[in-house]
Amino acid sequence: MFKWLRRKQEAEKSLSPQPEEQKSLWGKFRERLSRTRERLQEGLQEIFIVERTVDETFFEELEETLITADINIDTVKALLAPLRVKVQQGELLKTSAFKEALKKEMLKILSLQPPPFPPEARPAAIFVVGVNGVGKTTSIAKLGFRLQKQGFSVLFIAADTFRAAAIEQLESWGKRLKIPVIKQHPGADPSSVVFEGLKAVQARGLDVALIDTAGRLHTKYNLMEELKKMARVAGKVLPGAPHQNLLVIDATTGQNAINQVKLFSEALPISGLIITKMDGTAKGGIALTLAHLFKIPICFVGLGEKLEDLEPFDPQAFVEAILP
Repeated sequence: MFKWLRRKQEAEKSLSPQPEEQKSLWGKFRERLSRTRERLQEGLQEIFIVERTVDETFFEELEETLITADINIDTVKALLAPLRVKVQQGELLKTSAFKEALKKEMLKILSLQPPPFPPEARPAAIFVVGVNGVGKTTSIAKLGFRLQKQGFSVLFIAADTFRAAAIEQLESWGKRLKIPVIKQHPGADPSSVVFEGLKAVQARGLDVALIDTAGRLHTKYNLMEELKKMARVAGKVLPGAPHQNLLVIDATTGQNAINQVKLFSEALPISGLIITKMDGTAKGGIALTLAHLFKIPICFVGLGEKLEDLEPFDPQAFVEAILP
């Protein structure tokens, strides 16, 4: 018990960035979110570069620019509504003050407290869900790598039995990271793989099971019923399981992500979001949209292809990166 507590304290310490690490993380956000920033700056530069009085024309130009960065219209209106009130009351009459106030409104939306990672339960079962092609299996590998660095023992469960390639991909990552993988043949019942995998994580005394799930939205009813069954089976093996459900979203899909969050939220209580491919899109504003519409915290963002490029989401670093 004391060994586990000491390891937990060390992991928590490792998750708290030191000043130099924080500086490096902010630099990484700024560098990798350059496309979103450039998209915003194409319009914002004209709006903010010259000190001017804030009026209705200013608001219309700003709304249009924010929408082009894939911030949903409802989110844009929610961002600007309190600022309109301040302008009407005689505050924020100049663009420099307005820009700082806009950052604060963005932070209010994004600053949702993510759950502790990993969950405190031992062993902890984490479902990783999302449609095919969003980087789900690669995100599992990156999460496993992160957990290993923090001193936790990990097991992968290949419950995406619909695609043989998904099983092979997870197995390949497992060999590379020296993380054991529980799998069955393609087409096997995913719930039976979950059952076998969680029994294995118990028997081996491991800390965390990361469970890869199928993501076939074209058969969405069957998929969602399948996810519910997997969750019920997990709960029978481990009390309270799944202890977290992380939904992976591809930032490049833009507004399609809204529909994905809706559908998966109907099947499982989503604990947090992982937004991948943030470094390769001008649509980074989708992070604001999802946080605003669903009140689900963003836990991690993918800022590159390397194993270490899945970073804890830092709302302030994000806002400073897109609105420097």
